[in-house]
Amino acid sequence: MCENTEEAEKLGALIIENKIGACVDFWPIKSCYNWDGAFKCLSQIMLMVTTFESKIDSVTNIINDNHTYSVPLIAGVDVRRVNHPYKEWMMKEIH
Repeated sequence: MCENTEEAEKLGALIIENKIGACVDFWPIKSCYNWDGAFKCLSQIMLMVTTFESKIDSVTNIINDNHTYSVPLIAGVDVRRVNHPYKEWMMKEIH
């Protein structure tokens, strides 16, 4: 999650420019949690990065190095199947 759209777009651009993700999607969410003993309920922006398993560490490093949060959520979803034309496109975009 990101604090705002500007931060999400900055991270997304770094991921795409560095050729470690084929696509970055953004959507607004509402998150509620405890932080430093205080309850928070905030609007945030979630990113979904489309990449290959071999690039996850690179994506994680870019997010950790450029995120405003000290503890950003970075989670992976194991996708077992991707349509062939999309996967071919990904292979051209990710180096």
